[in-house]
Amino acid sequence: MTGAAEPVLKVNKLSLKFGGIDALSEVSFSVSPGSITALIGPNGAGKTSLFNCISGFYKPFSGDILFEGESISRVPPPERAKRGLARSFQNIALFRGMTVLDNIKLGRHSHMKSNLLDGLIYRGRARREEEALSAEIDERIIKILDIGHIRDEPVANLPYGLRKRVELARALAMRPKVLLLDEPVAGMNREETEEIAHFIQDIREEWGVTVLMVEHDMGMVMDISDHVVVLSFGKVIAQGKPEEIQRNPEVISAYLGTDAAGQLSVAVTTQEVV
Repeated sequence: MTGAAEPVLKVNKLSLKFGGIDALSEVSFSVSPGSITALIGPNGAGKTSLFNCISGFYKPFSGDILFEGESISRVPPPERAKRGLARSFQNIALFRGMTVLDNIKLGRHSHMKSNLLDGLIYRGRARREEEALSAEIDERIIKILDIGHIRDEPVANLPYGLRKRVELARALAMRPKVLLLDEPVAGMNREETEEIAHFIQDIREEWGVTVLMVEHDMGMVMDISDHVVVLSFGKVIAQGKPEEIQRNPEVISAYLGTDAAGQLSVAVTTQEVV
């Protein structure tokens, strides 16, 4: 999947500082179109800070971020979303009192042509766009994530695993070219993890969406990723194919003394399959 195509996303010597602390130090890597790239590292390595830079929530101290060959470092977050960068969050950020369908619809807000004036004056046009959006969500997003049975349920009534699936659905409603997933299986049991892993693969294969994910589940990372980038103390210490990362002594050393070290050891020795 990674071929010789130009990167769809490129991070070039990105640095981020908080006061006198270097959160990121000249981080560089590329994401090939149609690939699943995993960003891993011990807690505090800078993974979420890097995601915040890519999505526009943090302004880097130096370096550049290229999306489809163009710099987006000065582009505000809503415009990045319009261009095709969609993100889920480590902590679920859904509206609990709204239904699953209404939460998913919010993901399309940046692409909607109807505005408040349309809703007040040109009600027919706004209604037609709303109906078309609901149909698209039903036919594509709800179907691929198998959540038709909870379509009209308030999010507050759902268990944790299904809420995570709804958040993924909302990100897909943004029509992403690159999907940024921040710990998509955090807090899930093995069965739920396997389901999400399969959904991510289906999204890539059926929609052609490129995936960049932060994840601690090493079994899942090694099983579905095409490319793995390893951060430690804000620096890239290794990157390559999963099998190369599994054997890298510096990567294994970086994980020593953390819970993730055990997961990495299992992945290396038993090739745990999700």
